Amino acid sequence: MREYLLAILIAALVTYLLTPAVRRFAVWFGAQAPVRDRDVHVIPTPRLGGLAMFGGMVAALVVATGLPEMRKVLSDGDSSVGRALLLSGGLIVLVGIFDDRWGVDALTKFAGQVAAAGIFIMQGIQLFYIPLPTGEPLVLPPEYGVPLTVFVVVATINAVNFIDGLDGLAAGVVGIAAMALFSYAYLLSYTNKFTTLTGATLTAAVLAGICVGFLPHNFNPARVFMGDTGSMLIGLMLSASTITLTGQFDPAILGTYKLFPFYVPLLLVPAVAAVPFVDMLLAVWRRTNQGRSPFAPDKQHLHHRLLELGHSVRRAVLIMYFWVGLLASSLVGLSFTNSVALVASVTGTVAVAGAAAMIAVPRMAARREQARAAAGAAEPARSGQPV
Repeated sequence: MREYLLAILIAALVTYLLTPAVRRFAVWFGAQAPVRDRDVHVIPTPRLGGLAMFGGMVAALVVATGLPEMRKVLSDGDSSVGRALLLSGGLIVLVGIFDDRWGVDALTKFAGQVAAAGIFIMQGIQLFYIPLPTGEPLVLPPEYGVPLTVFVVVATINAVNFIDGLDGLAAGVVGIAAMALFSYAYLLSYTNKFTTLTGATLTAAVLAGICVGFLPHNFNPARVFMGDTGSMLIGLMLSASTITLTGQFDPAILGTYKLFPFYVPLLLVPAVAAVPFVDMLLAVWRRTNQGRSPFAPDKQHLHHRLLELGHSVRRAVLIMYFWVGLLASSLVGLSFTNSVALVASVTGTVAVAGAAAMIAVPRMAARREQARAAAGAAEPARSGQPV
């Protein structure tokens, strides 16, 4: 655990310290987000925050290579997690810099994402099998495993990119997802007497660290945006942890926990990223139905709808954090208990309470504002002044 805590600390600290310098560079470089109709910020805001996140990732990996046991994890037999993250991350950050500064068409970004997935595959990070509900692994030959790996990488990157619309939203959601993956992978390894030092767990730990380090600069009101440089990077890292975690555990051993082979690869990883994935699918369906490109921007994302309900930007972000955290914690809970009814009842109760509060809070705030306005209008009347 100490190795992971050190990786999280280094990633968070370096990202936090680099972000102000990156912000000044973005202003000088001309990489600023203009105010558009579909945006919620009111002044031009520097992008390129992903450069600081990449610096935090590199620093954490460098420190990890200095730890003898962790060095084995970063270059373990058939895969090289450290090299894969550095090469693919560097490529995706380069594409993001061009997009944040000059704008890049969707096809070029897609090509860069596919190339990053190709680097993963060349470094041994690939879906080789998927555990089935029976506990038996479904072996994926290269003709299926390679395209499925590319799909997971590209879909995860774009899911995170789609949700990056409010201050602190993408960093917080991905940070929660990374902590869920880290907790699951570490606790499962520990309770089953496996080695706790794995590439999937380290990747999730570093990802959580860079999100924590960047969030203080990015929470509303944001002083800097991560831009596509950051959203594509953290999406890439989330997919790396997802892919390596899927093939980490032996289904025959985990079969004693009847739900493991089903929930871990098929529900846990998608669930912790459910909000961005749902938002992405809805956006694609909505735009194609309107005869537009799936990549065409609009102002109908989930976070925009929360703002229309009357929530403030901060409250909308916290609501998204709540739902992602609830999904993640419920799946992690299912991983360590055989009582599905208990987890489902607790999750359902919390979900109902959260939904009720989500609807009631803006109405209560509106009534308070109306009462305050009415009181302000009545005060001049009582003093004999014209209203």
